[in-house]
Amino acid sequence: MRKPYTIKEIRIGSRILSENEKLATEIRNRMILNGVLSLNMVSSPGAGKTSLLERTIRDLKQEYRTGVIAGDVQTENDARRLIAAGGEWVKPVVTGGACHLDARMVIRALGNLDLGCLDLLFIENVGNLVCPSSYDLGEFMKVVLISVPEGDDKPLKYPGMFRRSGLMIVNKTDLLGTSDFSLSRVKENARSINPALDCLEISCRDNEGIEGWYGWLREKIEAARLK
Repeated sequence: MRKPYTIKEIRIGSRILSENEKLATEIRNRMILNGVLSLNMVSSPGAGKTSLLERTIRDLKQEYRTGVIAGDVQTENDARRLIAAGGEWVKPVVTGGACHLDARMVIRALGNLDLGCLDLLFIENVGNLVCPSSYDLGEFMKVVLISVPEGDDKPLKYPGMFRRSGLMIVNKTDLLGTSDFSLSRVKENARSINPALDCLEISCRDNEGIEGWYGWLREKIEAARLK
């Protein structure tokens, strides 16, 4: 007669995240020490993170010194695009299949960056709205980017990400009217999860809302300098 199976629980998640938190705290302290605004940019694939960062680097190059840690699963394509847009401090991180960046990856990339030369650091996370929500990268804030073609129920499908973000950017507003996507509904859905969430609407194609994004950045960069 076979003995009944016994189930043994092995807890590893808390240990992994605990180590991540230690490194994230170290990163955050470095940012504060150097007066650098650090933003963790998260989205689904194709929402337009890289396009927005290209525009931001080009348009604010004379105003702010901007660094980017560009995360991707397999290629350095995004990093090359950002360098071509004028990025002088762009560091690619290829995760080799991992669906998110973690603080260990970020701190390694920072080893090649002089934070004293920067005003702003974007951490372009892997395209995913699930795994990156659980990992603190030492950022000042998570910025979640969604696009009109994705649907206005995105916040309800991925509440963890919207709960942990400070700003939601709705991109590709030039496509409004081509579907039943509703700006008022997506904001209502997002704020039902996070009432304090800021919201911006932009189109990288026709420039709508871009100056509002730059104004938001300027305000946060100045605040970071005063810490």
